[in-house]
Amino acid sequence: MAGKLEGKVAFITGAARGQGRSHAVRLAQEGADIIAVDICAQIGSVAYPMATPGDLAETAKEVEALDRRIVARQADVRDEAGLRAAFEAGVAELGPVDIVLANAGIAPMSLDAEAYEAWQDVIDVNLTGVFNTVEIAIPSMIERGAGGAIVLTSSTAGINGIGGSGRGGLGYTASKHGVVGLMRSYANYLAPAPHPGELGAPDRGQHAHGGERHHAGVPRVRPQPVAGDGQRAPGRHGRAGRYLQRDPVAGIRRRPLRHRRDAAGRRGVHQQEVR
Repeated sequence: MAGKLEGKVAFITGAARGQGRSHAVRLAQEGADIIAVDICAQIGSVAYPMATPGDLAETAKEVEALDRRIVARQADVRDEAGLRAAFEAGVAELGPVDIVLANAGIAPMSLDAEAYEAWQDVIDVNLTGVFNTVEIAIPSMIERGAGGAIVLTSSTAGINGIGGSGRGGLGYTASKHGVVGLMRSYANYLAPAPHPGELGAPDRGQHAHGGERHHAGVPRVRPQPVAGDGQRAPGRHGRAGRYLQRDPVAGIRRRPLRHRRDAAGRRGVHQQEVR
């Protein structure tokens, strides 16, 4: 019986072990072929042992045991050229990518004194590395026009922050907040927006498909602008209007905008948040 992802190709970073390997194996179980990338080397500011070439070979072995194809390459997500070479090698052998899992990440936190480089290393891997991964995959996905899935791995630290004041811990929290921001920005122009609004698409990366405007093969909805004070900016008719927003990460639902008069009789707008 064919799996849900039969004929699909997934591009996974940080695939040598842990979450990355579990992603590779699970998607292979559903029929996907895998492009698996990992640095397979130690980064100086990281106190714990990182993945090895042997770990990446084990991922390949487990995927192949499921009768799926895999192209496994050592590459550093901080190195755009090297990462692109690994991606292109996988595409040349397996075909175009349908799924991207930007999973590679480090957590250079220690109970001892943290390396001075910890801040920059974690930002470069966890944030710039995610950016590099998605940017490398996007052009071919858009050109193909068949849609797809892009998954960015963040953390609870990307929503609430974590304790500690070390360079690595602060860098980790900042990087994961940055990943959430990237996700929201990519969602706004690569797929239907998480907030309802008027139909349309920006100039960046537009292409015609079937008489509608699409990006990566998916009809897109542009969210309405929101004023700095939390109110909805005036639309075409100059009215704030009423609508329902949902934050896809924090899970916040905002009730429709309602008008209220203050003690001086001035008419204002407020929005109540509910979780």
